[in-house]
Amino acid sequence: MSGLIGYTSCAVLWLGLVVKAPDLLRHRGDPYLRAICAVLGLAGLCFFLGSPPTIGAVNRLSGIPNLAAPLTYAAITAYSAASQILVALWRGGPGAHRTARRWVLAYSGVVLGIAALFALGEAPVERRTDLDTYYANTPGMREMIVLYLTGHLTAITVTAVSALRWAREVRGWLRGGLITLGVGAVCAAGFSVAKLVAVAARWSGRDWSLLGSEVAMSVAGVGALLTAAGVLVPLAGPRLTEWRRAWRTYVRLAPLERELDDILARRALRLPRPRWSSPPPAWSGAGRASTTGSAIWTPTSTGSCTTRHSRPHCGRRATRSGPRRRPGRR
Repeated sequence: MSGLIGYTSCAVLWLGLVVKAPDLLRHRGDPYLRAICAVLGLAGLCFFLGSPPTIGAVNRLSGIPNLAAPLTYAAITAYSAASQILVALWRGGPGAHRTARRWVLAYSGVVLGIAALFALGEAPVERRTDLDTYYANTPGMREMIVLYLTGHLTAITVTAVSALRWAREVRGWLRGGLITLGVGAVCAAGFSVAKLVAVAARWSGRDWSLLGSEVAMSVAGVGALLTAAGVLVPLAGPRLTEWRRAWRTYVRLAPLERELDDILARRALRLPRPRWSSPPPAWSGAGRASTTGSAIWTPTSTGSCTTRHSRPHCGRRATRSGPRRRPGRR
């Protein structure tokens, strides 16, 4: 994987993290928000650590050849567990938190196993792009590679199955997010499959290092971006729908505003209209329509008024000002 691809993917994922960070700061105790930020942050960290320039810098600064490998593998393992935890918390239920704790404990053991096996193995030659296949037959390193790939494939497969199965039970933006997340998990599973096939080929004496490096990392990049999109779609989708609904309601009020323009201007009932909310000229119409002010209508009040009453009567009721007269007083 080139540094450009890795750093670009990392930037996109961490941009999503920056978008969600304010919500996390306001609701620090929300496990769902923590899981979302963990998925986005760890996915970006995987690409950052897996980029060849970062690998070279880590190895050079630490003085340990290939130290970047177990760090990257640990990040991939943590990301795999975070994805599964997110789906468990997303679905909810009485056993969601217990399931999340089990995934944390299980993959903490995988991370410790990666560290121990790297310490036991020998990897004196630095390999920035094909370490998996280069050390596929080295004791200690071989077991470490199989361990992290198996752990990643297991978690991502469970995530894909859970997301796609649940998507059949829901509708709307949540369904779209789950489908996107599931497809992203399938692509991420292709990363582990490609790596395992390349390692198995090396065990049989063949050199398929290109499959384990370029192909696997490209698939992983697509999978991570789709996963991030699947996480963000259910959050941003309802807001977009609400904005579109409010905008359409606002546009439908343009004829009413034209009818009431004189009254609103004469009685100083206009409020400043935000620049972004001004309808295009084709919608606001000609004649007395104003493009610098806005009536004081709300969608609910004006909607009921325009459907139940004629437009002039609606204007008289809406623009009445001053205290109401009590019966018997003139």
